[in-house]
Amino acid sequence: MNKKILYFLIFISGIIFLPLVASATVPDMVLAVRNAFVTVGGSIIVIGWVIAGILYLTAAGNATKLEIAKKALFACVIGTALIVLAGVAEELINALLNNPFGN
Repeated sequence: MNKKILYFLIFISGIIFLPLVASATVPDMVLAVRNAFVTVGGSIIVIGWVIAGILYLTAAGNATKLEIAKKALFACVIGTALIVLAGVAEELINALLNNPFGN
């Protein structure tokens, strides 16, 4: 494995899992993980949207480049949906932890 990729994965895992160690309760841990995913994922998604837009604009009718641009746009839509669902999942987990049996 490339050393740069390994260092990047260690860095990202540190950003995501370091708040877990510092959190005292489970809802705090869930909130910390959600915030980490939204921060890192949101940054990646913004960069992805910009790159996908540039690919789409520079395709200039070339069928191969246009297919690559469409795949990039589709990946950005899926990534954006996952980031939005992170907030919904956090609310759902907190609701289940606070009132697990619906009483």
